[in-house]
Amino acid sequence: MLQVVDPHIHLWDLWTRIYPHFEKPGKGGANAAISRSYLLEEYLEEGGDEVEVVGAVHVEAFPTDPVKESETLQAVADRSPVPIVLVAHGDLAAPDFPALLDRHAQFPIFRGIRQVVNRHADPRLNYITRDLMYEPTWIDGLKELGRRGLSFDLQLYPHQMEKAAELAAAASDTQIILNHAGMWADRDLAGWKAWKAGMRALAAEPNIAVKISGLGMLDKAWTVESFRPLVLETIEIFGTDRAMFASNFPVDKLTSDFPTLWKAFARITEGASETEKAGLFRDNSRKFYRISN
Repeated sequence: MLQVVDPHIHLWDLWTRIYPHFEKPGKGGANAAISRSYLLEEYLEEGGDEVEVVGAVHVEAFPTDPVKESETLQAVADRSPVPIVLVAHGDLAAPDFPALLDRHAQFPIFRGIRQVVNRHADPRLNYITRDLMYEPTWIDGLKELGRRGLSFDLQLYPHQMEKAAELAAAASDTQIILNHAGMWADRDLAGWKAWKAGMRALAAEPNIAVKISGLGMLDKAWTVESFRPLVLETIEIFGTDRAMFASNFPVDKLTSDFPTLWKAFARITEGASETEKAGLFRDNSRKFYRISN
């Protein structure tokens, strides 16, 4: 059985009323199949007898009340049979951002913040209305995370990577973890070249690691061979000590079942050493998110 520490999952309980975007099937960008509560018990059963989850990182799911999400997930983690830690939500540019971090910090599973910064000329791919990375107060927030020993989960598009690399250099004490292998959204040759150039710029900063996850969001009819170039290129650029595989469930449940996804990663890296595989599937997630065995 393949054992994994999954560094990118989402759990949401609609009874909390902090996820209105999942309360109406098909609305808010959420497919009807996941516009329902998705709880720990269902997640832990996804692997069946083929993939065993031995640890996980919950990443914020755009809650209307970030602290309530942290409180709810702490309760989940307290009863979980496997270690679970939390990447919470917060606006790095908000005047009360340090106070928000204080509130999140009351929960032992809190490890860092994610604030999505994806901006794209195609409105269908645009997540936000502000260019956050150009706001001085946002940069201050990124540095504040490092001062507190917290990490930042970075989700963006390739054309934003050069700017993000500049910010990573300016906030060198903050551990940054790139989500979804940089989200290669422009699926043509020019887009591929831009993605590779941006990934190299990010990897040049030693405080950036990468999660190979969410690939099905932009490759819905994926195969092992369609994933292979992106996975291997990402590992070549960042190295096996700064890369980790993740499921992005239940979002990637829309394009795959859990064992098929993880076995695809295993097939692509079957030539790696046992130490490299341990890093990609378990140890790097433990290291970057400070997960105890």
